[in-house]
Amino acid sequence: METNQKEELRIGVYVCHCGLNIAGSVDCVAVAEYANTLQDVVVSVDNKYTCSDPGQEQIKQDIKEHKLNRIVVASCTPRLHEPTFRNTCAEAGLNPYLFEMANIRDHCSWVHLHDKKNATEKAKDLVKMAVARARLLQPQIEAEVPVTKRALIIGGGVAGIQSALDLADQNYQVYLVEKEPSIGGKMAQIDKTFPTMDCSICILAPKMSEAGRHPNITILTNSLVQDVTGYVGNFNVKVLKKARYVNEKECTACGDCTEVCPVVRPNEFDVGLAIRKAIYTPFAQAVPSAYIINMDDCLGDVPIACNKCVEKCEKQAINFDMQDEILELEVGTIIVATGIDVYDPTEYTEYGYRRFENVITSLEFERLINAGGPSGGHLIRPSDKEIPKKVAFVQCVGSRCTTRGNPYCSNVCCMNTIKDSLLIKEHWPNTDIEIFYLDIRAYGKGFEDLYQRSRDEGVKYFRGLPAEIIENPMNNNLVVVAENTNTGEIMEHEFDLVVLSVGIQPTKDSDVIQRLLTLSRTKDGFFMESHPKLKPVDAPTQGVFFAGCAEGPKDIKDSVTQASAAASRAGILMNAGKIRVEAITSKIDPDLCNSCGRCAKVCPYHAIQVDVKNKVPAETIEAACAGCGTCGAECPKGAITMQHFTDEQIYAQIDALTQENAHEKIVAFCCNWCSYAGADFAGVSRIQYPPNVRIIRTMCSGRVSEDFVLRAFKRGVAAVLVAGCHLNDCHYIDANYQTKKRVERLWKKLDKIGINKERLQLAWVSAAEGEKFAETIRKMKGIIDKVTQAEIEKTVEVLER
Repeated sequence: METNQKEELRIGVYVCHCGLNIAGSVDCVAVAEYANTLQDVVVSVDNKYTCSDPGQEQIKQDIKEHKLNRIVVASCTPRLHEPTFRNTCAEAGLNPYLFEMANIRDHCSWVHLHDKKNATEKAKDLVKMAVARARLLQPQIEAEVPVTKRALIIGGGVAGIQSALDLADQNYQVYLVEKEPSIGGKMAQIDKTFPTMDCSICILAPKMSEAGRHPNITILTNSLVQDVTGYVGNFNVKVLKKARYVNEKECTACGDCTEVCPVVRPNEFDVGLAIRKAIYTPFAQAVPSAYIINMDDCLGDVPIACNKCVEKCEKQAINFDMQDEILELEVGTIIVATGIDVYDPTEYTEYGYRRFENVITSLEFERLINAGGPSGGHLIRPSDKEIPKKVAFVQCVGSRCTTRGNPYCSNVCCMNTIKDSLLIKEHWPNTDIEIFYLDIRAYGKGFEDLYQRSRDEGVKYFRGLPAEIIENPMNNNLVVVAENTNTGEIMEHEFDLVVLSVGIQPTKDSDVIQRLLTLSRTKDGFFMESHPKLKPVDAPTQGVFFAGCAEGPKDIKDSVTQASAAASRAGILMNAGKIRVEAITSKIDPDLCNSCGRCAKVCPYHAIQVDVKNKVPAETIEAACAGCGTCGAECPKGAITMQHFTDEQIYAQIDALTQENAHEKIVAFCCNWCSYAGADFAGVSRIQYPPNVRIIRTMCSGRVSEDFVLRAFKRGVAAVLVAGCHLNDCHYIDANYQTKKRVERLWKKLDKIGINKERLQLAWVSAAEGEKFAETIRKMKGIIDKVTQAEIEKTVEVLER
């Protein structure tokens, strides 16, 4: 059922109760009755769950029975159910782009829980805005683009390996990029896994080997992703493959070269507890099974300086003339499996790490007790190489702390310590072990059993973290001073060895991956998924998926589970062979275009071609356009139409919300990916803020033109907020820099004509910053409370001249 402009508008409005999620704070019946009074609305009903099958069936029936040609659903965020209702419309024969949502849950009922009157009035406004926009919606046709049936996986830990194997077994070509000389990640460094106490490398090594020999997997170790361009299904990736200086195909890993190498350096894999040579392999089971030369350590190939490894290698596998390479890859999907870093507890000065030899981290403990580690699996004190008789574990070092380290729980530390205590008891049963903790979190399958088993083995648990660790200079023993919070007793216990159970945190290069793939991150620094329940492994950027600890702290089992889920999601996309591109790209009217070139200058994707010199009008390359709308806001001639987010539709929303009590309202232009999502997150978190704000969604803050802001002020609003992604975190590369320039120009203009520029606010709000969005609205409520009616009238008068 297509529509045209001459056709009579027939709009259906459906107000969802969402159980009590909306109806608990909003009078949904009153909202539906109000919608029935709006122009062109012929059907207006409320129902308990519009997204349910009965709710969707009612929409389909009404479209046919009442000949509806526009649909408005007032419910949750369009970021959740817009695709659902678009499909409903399509199944009933209505173009899916003739559908609009009013977000009366996340932006209304949840953030005004105790103010039903104002929440209901706001919901009415949001529905009126949606209906006003719906009147101007036009049918759109989505373009189809082919999907490249190759995948890139960033990170070669257990999650990256699992994703690679799953995709390769489905006959997709996979590029597995790892920055270290070998795949394996953190799992390769630990001794045993919990709760089964399996040998970690025994589980991991076969998977590493399988990935190494799989015909569909290309492993690129010692490599970094440098650039990513393109879009879902058609990503162009540049990978820097650093020179190894050893031919992987020729090297037999015999080790003769290391015997003659005179250079000795701390071994990174053994966290500095052992040594390596300038030419080395990280560990025995490394994949690829080939040596590598660290040129920062090497004395070089000049015979008088060294050259010993070259002379010793019978296979002549060493090549000092190797150069770094830039590999250009074309892939359809990307899985981010960048893993985690381990927290460095040096700033906990009271624990004496790096000052006292016998204070070590849990990762250092793993290497000491590992049979392939520096001590051959013997637990020894670093100071005198003796077996400790009394060992203490200190929990939550770098976790659950707001002043140092990280505020979140690292998820694995409690169970890792329980496992480590049992490892000690297994080999040295007479060792006294005490664990100082805040809370023991043994939530998973088999975890509680492991915890009880450790207690049965005689491991002692004291609730309370040490205030200080003091070294006895006579024997290098350590005195732990702590309060047992269960009894209130201050304890001083002496130990031979103290293990700090350090937390885990995002990798240092997460910001680089975030920029390359235009991702969002939580306040903890981990990558943010598209939806925590419905799309837990999807990134907001289409075609990008998460696996393992890149998305948040998790154990090996959960990392592998998520890795397979990510591979499945990527496989579904590639199996389709093609994907539809949302019809939100720009259209340029050549008759109105004056070939000034301003649109091409601000386009972050170089998706606009224009010949300024020869006055050839601008033209959009649709496949390259991402629909940010920055060009539309920049065009001085009004020659650019943003499909589905037209100027007229946004003006209609502004006019609708300002019909009544405009002087009490804040108009907020929010970008879909960050600030609008941040407002959603405020709702999900039930963060309360004043009900004065009315949000207008744009794909990017770069879409917000000066005219939009001035239109709102002309209509008598008290204040305007323009909110977007943080600078350098824009979903559309750098489009929000245009937002910044535009708002700064507006501030100067408002100042010049005597309008208080404080009434226009600019905020950078990420998808995880619900509290920041709420605080911004609270701050703006303070501003509008000071704006007088006379000031608003003067603003309108000045702007209408």
